[in-house]
Amino acid sequence: MPSDHHERDFPSFAALRAEALACTRCPLAACRTQVVFGAGDEHADLMFVGEGPGADEDRTGEPFVGRAGKLLTSLIEDIGLTRSDVYIANVVKCRPPGNRDPHPIEIDSCRPYLEAQIGFIQPKVLVTLGNFATKLLLDTKVGITKLRGQSHPFRDGAVVIPVLHPSAVLRNGGAALAQARADFVAIRRALANVS
Repeated sequence: MPSDHHERDFPSFAALRAEALACTRCPLAACRTQVVFGAGDEHADLMFVGEGPGADEDRTGEPFVGRAGKLLTSLIEDIGLTRSDVYIANVVKCRPPGNRDPHPIEIDSCRPYLEAQIGFIQPKVLVTLGNFATKLLLDTKVGITKLRGQSHPFRDGAVVIPVLHPSAVLRNGGAALAQARADFVAIRRALANVS
């Protein structure tokens, strides 16, 4: 993914967070309760990137706290980690109205924040949750069903592993849950290989 904006644009992770929390770069700023910047270990080897906050996240300011978040937490725990061991962020930091898909201008406005988060954290394994994050970070038009569970080279020796979005897993039931569990085994294996 070409990087026009990098952590060098911000003197520190705290400065990046402060700027993001006050952001008014796109129309989502007008309808949010609060910015959902991200949460977890700022030096994590494993980073998750979702699409954008939903209603629960907009209310609490934390990513992935609703039903999908509970499933994500359970999948993380299944590979022997906790939420505090990883970092969780989203492509867009403000909730799109009615949980609609983010628009290109919203993604472009938030991209410098995500790029800088990745730059500061320097994860060894980046997990994209669903199509939006996968297409952005891998700069591809290929859908998640073809890419999921596979390691794709990223930069600085890191890999990207796309997985189904936890919301999609909840919607699609048993087979999707089995796929998600298999993908998390691939994540654990990738972490072991890069550590």
